[in-house]
Amino acid sequence: MSFWEYVDDRHHQLLVDACRHAGTVFPCTVVAAVLGVGIALAARGSERAGTLATAATGVFLTVPALALLGLLIPLMGPGPAPAATLLTLCGLLPIVRNSVLGLRAVDPSRVRAARVVGMARPARLVRVELPVAWPSILAGIRTSTRLLMGVAAITAYASGPGLGNEIRRGLGSPDGENALNQVLAGTLGIVALSLLFDAGYLLLGRLTIPGRPTAPAQPEEKRT
Repeated sequence: MSFWEYVDDRHHQLLVDACRHAGTVFPCTVVAAVLGVGIALAARGSERAGTLATAATGVFLTVPALALLGLLIPLMGPGPAPAATLLTLCGLLPIVRNSVLGLRAVDPSRVRAARVVGMARPARLVRVELPVAWPSILAGIRTSTRLLMGVAAITAYASGPGLGNEIRRGLGSPDGENALNQVLAGTLGIVALSLLFDAGYLLLGRLTIPGRPTAPAQPEEKRT
């Protein structure tokens, strides 16, 4: 059976697995974003604290994802819980790092000016600091999503949902008739999902980041 025949024969299950894969990655990215930005906000007052926060969240990417999953399964059992925990922990570093950098880029004079005019601290955060840091934060979320798309495939070994199950079945029976097709279908499906999410983030950036450069208007031709 050729690859395209395999995809045509299994297209319904592949679509279900793709939806489950996206449905696992997206909520974990949201949770990682909330936690990551919160950590960066807590550490923004000190350069040492920001460095420590980045180093601490980087530990989760230093440990191999499969080994970390193996540590979580005895604590939580197989299923979605260890998979979601693994993805959330692995997604923290890019978001924390970019959030710290973005918040450091805020001009202190703008914060002081907001304080002088009587703006409360929460208002300064929402109206002054986060808008300046948002492009960097969004870039971190985008990187985190790409990373988690790949890591999510590993959660199939903990009975996690998604396209990783297709890859696991192919690797589990390398001499099988459709082993290569299974690995290719799972891998290409993950790549396609990553591209779709990336396009969504690019659109979100265009809608939420002001001052993006636009193409210069073409001068009118002089009539003779």
